Amino acid sequence: MKTKKSVAALVVLVLAMLACLSPAFTDRGLPTVVVAETPHIAPVDSIVVNPAAQQERLVVLYEHASAGTVAIITDQGQGSGFVYDKQGHVVTNFHVIEDARNVEVRFNSGFMAYGTVIGTDLDSDLAIIKVDMPEGELSPLPLGDSDSLKVGQTVVAIGNPFGLESTMTVGIISALGRTLESAHVSPDGNSFIAGDIIQTDAAINPGNSGGPLFNIDGEVIGINRAIRTNSTTDTGQPVNSGIGFAISINIVKRVVPSLIADGKYDYPYLGIASLDSLSLEMIEALGLNTFTGAYVTDVVPDGPADKAGIKADTAPANSPDLLGGGDLIVAIDGRETRTFDEMLAYLITHKGPGDTVVLTVLRGTEKVDVTVTLGKRP
Repeated sequence: MKTKKSVAALVVLVLAMLACLSPAFTDRGLPTVVVAETPHIAPVDSIVVNPAAQQERLVVLYEHASAGTVAIITDQGQGSGFVYDKQGHVVTNFHVIEDARNVEVRFNSGFMAYGTVIGTDLDSDLAIIKVDMPEGELSPLPLGDSDSLKVGQTVVAIGNPFGLESTMTVGIISALGRTLESAHVSPDGNSFIAGDIIQTDAAINPGNSGGPLFNIDGEVIGINRAIRTNSTTDTGQPVNSGIGFAISINIVKRVVPSLIADGKYDYPYLGIASLDSLSLEMIEALGLNTFTGAYVTDVVPDGPADKAGIKADTAPANSPDLLGGGDLIVAIDGRETRTFDEMLAYLITHKGPGDTVVLTVLRGTEKVDVTVTLGKRP
């Protein structure tokens, strides 16, 4: 869940689909990272670049990948998607097909077919469309490994921006491990968080939603979901600002098989709210001796974390935004946790309801290991 105590600025998040509204989300800022040693980086002049070879690689990528990329047309608007398998399953965003009465899938070959929505996931904004068509018209795309991604790597988006089918754009991975609010709302009215989001500067515009984001090898490493912008055209369409977001493919690998089999997917649930970006003033007020970690501001009564004994922010402190006394989560299953976003990414890509995790928390000056049995999001 998002914390009720977030004090960061409000920004506009525009879902990259025609006729979509522009929900707001809170940018909680970046954590302080201390680099102990600067690694050796080769001078730019020593890096050999062959423009012709790079160009040919992109041409070949498009020729192979565009066959498996589709345009999705509904009575609400339009978006993008890609062929998942030879059984006719197409992956797209939930918001592309939300409330649609009819779904039409258009292939780069010119073939068109009606599709049926068989599964949706509001948490990560995913949906599965089933089309009945000849296997020869289906070109499933290879899936990569988003855990192996690095900032600075080249990425390619192919989709249907503004209705311009099979459009290709190129950029880089700008950041990893971002979060967005999901369409899944908790019983107390707060939005759950979608994690392990890839940020890219590859041009993503309305209509790109649901389309694939590729690595340079032509593997799908993400599903384009949204852009962040403060500008619109004269007709009200959002203007790309170089800040785009994609669902990581490792989340897709976990979710899609369940959507195909059962129509739904259950996410692991801790039952906490966190403020993971602490200012120096807050750190001093809380008496912490570290700059990183996920500070627990709320614990859901009778939730998994509460039953395990995780402590929330309750005691008086010298800060107007915090009370004090909450646990600071610094590791999960032995993996360092610098932010709540990092912890969430680990949970949703490696764990499920019923699994156990060990949270290492700082409780005052004491480091404590707490074992939590995960529930499922209510």
